[in-house]
Amino acid sequence: MEQSTFYVICGWVASITMVLGYLPQAIKTIRTRNTDGIALPTFLMMGIGSFCFMLQGILHQPDFLWALFATNLVTTTCSVIVFSIKMYNDYFKKK
Repeated sequence: MEQSTFYVICGWVASITMVLGYLPQAIKTIRTRNTDGIALPTFLMMGIGSFCFMLQGILHQPDFLWALFATNLVTTTCSVIVFSIKMYNDYFKKK
């Protein structure tokens, strides 16, 4: 297998596994609105990291890195949703 083919396959495998890692937590949090077991700093830092990787995918020259961009678009969105629900539950919701 050619090195560039291996590089692309590794990128897409990483993308798929990252998205599949984020989605269950985001879906569960959206459905239940329960964020008791979620660390706020963790999702904040993960969201920032995903956003920066998304920018890297856009800004990479000479090629746009689709796998990097698409994965981190999904993971950034999931992080923002979970972070927002966590903020609402911890700081704005009257308990």
